[in-house]
Amino acid sequence: MNAPARGRGAASDDALARLVEQARRERETRERGYRERALRLLPHVCARCGRDFAGPRLRELTVHHKDHDHHNNPADGSNWEMLCVYCHDDEHMRELEQRARGGGPAARAGAPSATHRPFESLAGLLKERK
Repeated sequence: MNAPARGRGAASDDALARLVEQARRERETRERGYRERALRLLPHVCARCGRDFAGPRLRELTVHHKDHDHHNNPADGSNWEMLCVYCHDDEHMRELEQRARGGGPAARAGAPSATHRPFESLAGLLKERK
């Protein structure tokens, strides 16, 4: 005998599975479109390490969105750079580490990353000593 379903009903589980599958297909279609355009526009060289990719190794070359917005895909490719899978992973790991330290897009845009100024009153203290 089957155990009774817990949580959501089977119908809502099926609906959720269909929704997830549809989102995955749409993402793959979108990625395929800008990857093909990027490969036509940009040289098949990793922008970070400079390695050249051709033939079967071309699959190791990925499209990196400079502003990290995968929906920003201008026709001229100005938001893209080609990175090998290793450099692409490194780029995103740097982003995650920056966020973990409290940085983020604002920090990259030139906003101050630190608000504490330990030596701000040092000049006044030194004047008092003289």
